[in-house]
Amino acid sequence: MNPLLHETGVCAGREKKEYNDLFFLCSLIEYTARKTKNHRDRVVRALGKDRLRHIYDLADVYHCENIDKVSDELIEKYRIPIGNFDNVADCRYAIPTHWDIGKVYKRLIVAVCENQGKDPIDSLTEVYCSWISLKIENYNSSAYYESPGYLYASYIAGTML
Repeated sequence: MNPLLHETGVCAGREKKEYNDLFFLCSLIEYTARKTKNHRDRVVRALGKDRLRHIYDLADVYHCENIDKVSDELIEKYRIPIGNFDNVADCRYAIPTHWDIGKVYKRLIVAVCENQGKDPIDSLTEVYCSWISLKIENYNSSAYYESPGYLYASYIAGTML
């Protein structure tokens, strides 16, 4: 059974472990993409589903490490190339942290899992490799701070509503 389905996601004021693991993985993708100046889908594709699942399964261990170190290891081990997409330098406003963006993606991916009954890593790959990822990574737009419900409805509609 999909560990993200059929639960509220919060137990006694704490977030479910699976949600926290997904949050860490999304934040790591964001951090690595910024560091390598790549679109987020490029990092997701470079890692592939099996590696993403491995990181997700061990997120509580990786989370104890310095995220810069973990990112460097991924970049080296999986030969993630340096690109030329620098949405941080292009941002004219306050720059969201990699944790902020990780939370945006986590919420959208959880909505996909819960509403479509999909596996977290399949949903993650689908979301990051879709049109909405380009909208979220544009920090000069409002997409990354829209409500989770709005982002999910837009994702399903195939366009920003």
